[in-house]
Amino acid sequence: MVKALDALALLGEHPDGVTAAQMARKTSHPFSTCYRLLNTLVSTGFARYDAQDKRYHLGLRVFQLAHTVAAPQGFESSAVPVLQRLTERTRESSVLHVPDGDRALTVRTEDGPQFRATTDPGDRAALHSTASGKILLALSEPAAREQLLRDIEFEPRTAHSLTDRDELARQVITAREGVWTSQSEENDLGMVAITAPVLAPSGRLLGAVALAAPLFRSTATQLEEHVPPLIDATRELGPVLPAR
Repeated sequence: MVKALDALALLGEHPDGVTAAQMARKTSHPFSTCYRLLNTLVSTGFARYDAQDKRYHLGLRVFQLAHTVAAPQGFESSAVPVLQRLTERTRESSVLHVPDGDRALTVRTEDGPQFRATTDPGDRAALHSTASGKILLALSEPAAREQLLRDIEFEPRTAHSLTDRDELARQVITAREGVWTSQSEENDLGMVAITAPVLAPSGRLLGAVALAAPLFRSTATQLEEHVPPLIDATRELGPVLPAR
């Protein structure tokens, strides 16, 4: 059971898919075990196999379960109307992230009328290369934050991605002192974003909302004009977004 869950988690971390050999290297399980696990997941709908590139991907069964879980927790009813209004006001894509260990999990997106978001529900983004990730890191519990700052792996997404641990610590301090943060091409080339945290009335961190825009239309500095509606959206979500 644990090995099967490891296989599912690894598939979730690699949207481009993995081969059985790659899974064996990453998990240290024998190739035969990985091959058997992956094909069991395929037969049950939790994974699919692409015969052209010989890679395994998450299957539709995972998507179905995710929506089954999300609906009762209130993400759909709570987040969708708020994100829709935010996108209508700003004409930019809006995204809700929640903390998921050492990643920022995309829960919901609302594409802008002229350009779609570069993330989809279920995507898990690095904390150091995304504006939402930095906010979630900055406002996490002190012990967890210090642990993440020590252990985070600086895998560069682009040439602009942060790769210095001390600089990340400085940016985290700045994010804690402010009410929003931004990034420019650190996670996806040609994309900028600003993010603000979603806090429960008790002050507990629930998630983060990002506004994302293509660089050909807006720089990170220009995107700052939308900080007021972004803050309005996070304050609206705070009392209604379910705790995880």
